[in-house]
Amino acid sequence: MVKVLIVDDSAIVRKIFTEELSKAKDIEVLGAAPDPYVARDMIVKLKPQVITLDIEMPRMDGITFLRKIMAHHPLPVIIVSSLTPKGSAMALEALECGAVEVLAKPGGSFTVGEMGAQLAEKIRAASRARVLKRVGPLDTSMAHARKAITETTNKVIAIGSSTGGTEALKDILTRLPPDTPGIVIAQHMPANFTKAFADRMNGICRINIKEGAQNDSVLPGTCLIAPGNYHMLLRRSGARYFVEVKTGPMVHHQRPAVDPLFKSVAKYAGANAIGVVLTGMGSDGAEGIKIMKEAGAKTLAQDEASSVVFGMPKEAIKTGCVDKVVSLRNMPQAIMDMV
Repeated sequence: MVKVLIVDDSAIVRKIFTEELSKAKDIEVLGAAPDPYVARDMIVKLKPQVITLDIEMPRMDGITFLRKIMAHHPLPVIIVSSLTPKGSAMALEALECGAVEVLAKPGGSFTVGEMGAQLAEKIRAASRARVLKRVGPLDTSMAHARKAITETTNKVIAIGSSTGGTEALKDILTRLPPDTPGIVIAQHMPANFTKAFADRMNGICRINIKEGAQNDSVLPGTCLIAPGNYHMLLRRSGARYFVEVKTGPMVHHQRPAVDPLFKSVAKYAGANAIGVVLTGMGSDGAEGIKIMKEAGAKTLAQDEASSVVFGMPKEAIKTGCVDKVVSLRNMPQAIMDMV
């Protein structure tokens, strides 16, 4: 039974979250706090295993409270934020400060029912997450990857990630050289957050990074991140690789999902592809990595010690189709060696 504390200044949100989570037999809501001050006392008294945390609250904002939690009483924290540019940017800051997941508040086409199912899944993932004390942001400025030989456009690197993935991707992407072959990524993340994440990464990496859009070309030195609430697939016309962005049923309760991307990469890039499965809960990517390997691709998975949640990599490894299991620290070099 996973014990959860809800922290949100909206009485309606607290009520909805409590009602939705009560439908899950393996989750117990210990209580709901209207602000960080009340939450602090409840954490000490009730000892929750996971916290859901709003960002914009009175008395103390969620980012400040998160920093205090991670410095003094580390716990898995799921950020719940509105689908606004400001909310997206702050949610990404929260991930950098130690939060393990991000969830969009219901609104627009995103229903309460869908939110409830996703929140339950994220809570289960968070309960398994490795959380360490954070005294400040990680410094990756001194990290360097060796210069790779310029590759032709027929190479494609496909990466799949979930819980803990944004920080893992940051660690990898900031250390790849400018002439890295084209990269396509499926990271489990809501709409709007993917654009904010891509924009932030583009500002600190030597390769060009953007949220993928219909018919975007996959070129050396570029990285396309699947947009939230859409699947992204690789396609090819002659020698040109490009992406198709489409809606459709969720896969493994996710959209975007890793398996659809990996399967399309297997079909259109075959032996010219490299597949990478990073940290995350569940089995998304395992079937895809198997199909990629059968098509001749080289494959990598993140090791248990460096994974926030060793679910997706573990399931990928169990297929017997992963060529090499690598720590996050060594992943950029391993990717470039396979290129």
